[in-house]
Amino acid sequence: MNVMAPAQAFSTKKSAPVVQVCGLSRRYGKGPVILDHLDLEIGAGEFIALLGRSGSGKSTLLRTLAGLDPVTEGTVTRPKEVAVVFQESRLLPWKRVWQNVLLGMGPDAVCEVDAHKVLQEVGLSHRVAAWPLTLSGGEAQRAALARALVRNPSFLMLDEPFAALDALTRIRMQQLVARLWEKHKSAVLLVTHDVDEALMLADRVVVLEAGRIHTDISVPLERPRRHANPVFEDLRRILLSALGVTPE
Repeated sequence: MNVMAPAQAFSTKKSAPVVQVCGLSRRYGKGPVILDHLDLEIGAGEFIALLGRSGSGKSTLLRTLAGLDPVTEGTVTRPKEVAVVFQESRLLPWKRVWQNVLLGMGPDAVCEVDAHKVLQEVGLSHRVAAWPLTLSGGEAQRAALARALVRNPSFLMLDEPFAALDALTRIRMQQLVARLWEKHKSAVLLVTHDVDEALMLADRVVVLEAGRIHTDISVPLERPRRHANPVFEDLRRILLSALGVTPE
């Protein structure tokens, strides 16, 4: 049974869903259930953050939505234009940055000009011809983000893309993602362990527990957001409690 947090009183009207998950269950072999009759909708242009303790099913859900895991029980509907940014940039060291941006694209789909355009959007116009091994961690993740954006995705998944970055670079990347989302308005699913990051970026925050949605709250805060906002603090306490953490 899903437990909806009191902050649902803040809910805003949702747009028509571009992603629909109905009754999704998943287990590996005879192991425990990873996803347990999960239901989830993501509206067009909606930014959702997904939280949960290790083993809650976050990665399995993301892999399923990305088409990397089969759907054996339940249904999943998603748009064709999907892109994923992983925790590691996964750049090929023997290809220039702009060539990495175009990896997997058909020869007639996009060209070098398109790569240069998205690299400018993510602040890497000065690194288009660089080798990946010369990039900083933040630059590598910007290149990975450009590789996702060049596909013009209707649905963008971010799998802890800032986890390996230092604190200042992480803040800059969060601000960049917020600006790009405002511009492109793709539906976004951000998997993160950081409650503050979820509240800074998302329209809704969903907490998974034992393969089910335990908490699903709207974030009714104007952007840019501030930690000092009392509503921010109220939502933070709710989410930490949902994750089994008692705020001091």
